Amino acid sequence: MKVLDLSCANDHSFEGWFASEEEFTGQLGRGLVACPLCNDTAIVRLPSAPRLNVSRQRGAPPVPATVDGARAQMQARWLRGVREMMKNTEDVGAKFPEEARRIHYGEAEQRGIRGQASAADAVALREEGIEVVAVSVPEPLKTTVQ
Repeated sequence: MKVLDLSCANDHSFEGWFASEEEFTGQLGRGLVACPLCNDTAIVRLPSAPRLNVSRQRGAPPVPATVDGARAQMQARWLRGVREMMKNTEDVGAKFPEEARRIHYGEAEQRGIRGQASAADAVALREEGIEVVAVSVPEPLKTTVQ
């Protein structure tokens, strides 16, 4: 199993796991490798050092976090949050504005929903006192990810 450090054109860094170098190259050539954050398929392999599983000595200071490491942690937290939101809400699709109003005015059961709304619909909902948060959901998260 090859674990590769990858990046998309939007500078999102992520790992890819492949059976071999040839498998990675083949999938990349067919446009099957995509960024888990933005679904971009303009992927490049980043240089990486071999991974060594070594424990640090007791009392030794921790290794300082790198900027790339901090960014990767932030991306991972964001992905976990999006997955959690997807798990705990009902997708009402294009009916989002109508369903949000029905819930707000007590015509439908209180529950978390998600869906699509135009910018004008979002403004109108907010003016009615209905909380609306725009979240960009990466395409791979909309389906089952292995």
